[in-house]
This record gives sequence, C-alpha cells and structure tokens, in this order.
Amino acid sequence: MKKICVLLFVLSFSLSAQEFDKKKVVQRLAKIMNENYVYPEKGKAMHDLVLSKLKSDAYSQFNTEQSFAAALEKDLRSVINDKHIRVTFNSERAKAIRNRDFGPGPESNGKFGFEEVKILDGNIGYLDLRGFMDIGMAEDVAKPAMDKLIKSDALIFDLRQNGGGSPSMIRFISSYLFGDEKVHLNTFYWRPSDSYSETWTNPEFASETKPDIPVYVLTSDYTFSAAEEFTYNLKNLERATIIGETTGGGAHPGGPSIITSDFIVNVPRGKAINPITKTNWEGVGIAPHIQIPADKALDKAIELAKLELNN
Repeated sequence: MKKICVLLFVLSFSLSAQEFDKKKVVQRLAKIMNENYVYPEKGKAMHDLVLSKLKSDAYSQFNTEQSFAAALEKDLRSVINDKHIRVTFNSERAKAIRNRDFGPGPESNGKFGFEEVKILDGNIGYLDLRGFMDIGMAEDVAKPAMDKLIKSDALIFDLRQNGGGSPSMIRFISSYLFGDEKVHLNTFYWRPSDSYSETWTNPEFASETKPDIPVYVLTSDYTFSAAEEFTYNLKNLERATIIGETTGGGAHPGGPSIITSDFIVNVPRGKAINPITKTNWEGVGIAPHIQIPADKALDKAIELAKLELNN
C-alpha cells in the first residue's frame, strides 16, 4: 500500500510539473509574439489565442515536448500562415543560441552553402548554392567562387535546394552583377526598433563587375526566404531569367528566441519591402519567368544560355 501511495505521489508530481511547464511556455510564447511579431495586430491575436487555449486546457492532450511544440506552431500559424514561424523543442539548438553560436553548423562541410562551383561547356558559370551564409563567415569561400564564376560568359545560380540565410551574402553576390553605380536591392522594416534598413550593391566588393552577363536563377517550391529575396531582387530589376517552380513564400525575416527550457520559437520581426514593387513575396512566392518542373530547370537554363551566347 505504501509503495502504491509513493507511486501515485510521483505520478501526480510529474503531471503537475508538466502542466506547470506548459503554462510557463505558453505565457512566455504569448508575450514574445505580442511584443515582436512584425504585424502587431497578428502578434496580439496569437497572444490571445494560445492563452485562451491554455485556459481551456486544450494543451493537456499533448504528452511530449515535440507534440506540444508542434501544436503551438500550428496555433500561431492559424492566425497568419507565416512559414517563418517555427516552434521546436531542441536541446542542442537551444544550447547554441544561449552560447550565441550562430555558425553554419556541420552541415556546411566547410562549403558555407557553396555546394558546387564549376564552368560548364560554352563557358557558362554554374553555382549550386545551398544557403546564403553571412559574408563575414563565408568570404574565404564566396570570394574565390565568385571571382571564378564572373569570368564566364553566362551565369546560372541554382537555388533549388536553398532555404535562405543572410542578406549580406545577397549583397555580396549581387555586387558582381551590376555596374559601377550602387543599386538598391531591398529595404527591411523591423518592428522591435520601428526602423528601416536598406541593402545596396557595392562594386568595391567585386573583383570584376559584369552588368550585361546573362543570368539565370533556378527555383523550386523549397526555395525560401533569403533565396527568394535574391530571386525577387533580380527579377524586378530585370537582371535575371527565373526558371523552375514558384518559390515557398517567406518574406518576413527574424530569428530564434528561447521560450523557456529548450523550447524555441523563430519570430518574424521584420518584412521585406522591395524598392520597385513596394511589397514582397510573402505567402505567394515568386513565379518564374519559365514555369517548369524543378528537375528540368538546369537543362533549360543551359539551353537558353547557349542560345543567347550564340546569337
């Protein structure tokens, strides 16, 4: 009988601790979204929704951290389908954030997103870029890659497996593709500071600039965030031909915040404002000039490049 009582006490304590943790996570998450999400009215709506569901005990059915995090993400996205909103439970990632270790991680394999750099037949430069890493970390890889590619007669940027990254790399690469005058690429609005920032090309970054070299950008439905910004910038500046599939539709930059324990939320704190369209690609993605299955996009780009170079 004594053992049964002890067991019941332990179970009761564990359940109480679990519910207490859920309450703490929800209250902290509500506060983060209310104070930081790029659209204040949507942040407030997320705040009210998760607190109301907590009050109604709607989260009691989720017995693991992962299922609880997934439920919270689903609820936040029900207010606005912003794919940059992500809620996860990840001890290693939380530790890295606490230590301010925002490096590219082991997945980069020292390539910093520059998966493949080569010159194809016909002197066509090809870059398979898997991420836009911060140029401050990736310059030793990015600069020799672009210095090599800019010597070609046409350029193909393959972003079909690129999920995003830093505007600083967008600025760096784009600086090779325009002339001696700086070009306004993008503007960002940031809600927490209620401020704007702009990105421009800088010809001093490039060993050589070629404002007339034919440029092709390959996309898929996986192409997202910073990869979309690069695509959107070049499309609206009429500087590239976009080939492939409509992109994922994420134009709200931000970053991770620790909620509590090892729960993390990625909070979209800003929005892109293109200087030409005065809007962005959020929720709709970027339609290519040539709509074609992603696995056929490279062949099509090579075909078009050769035709253009032979004319």
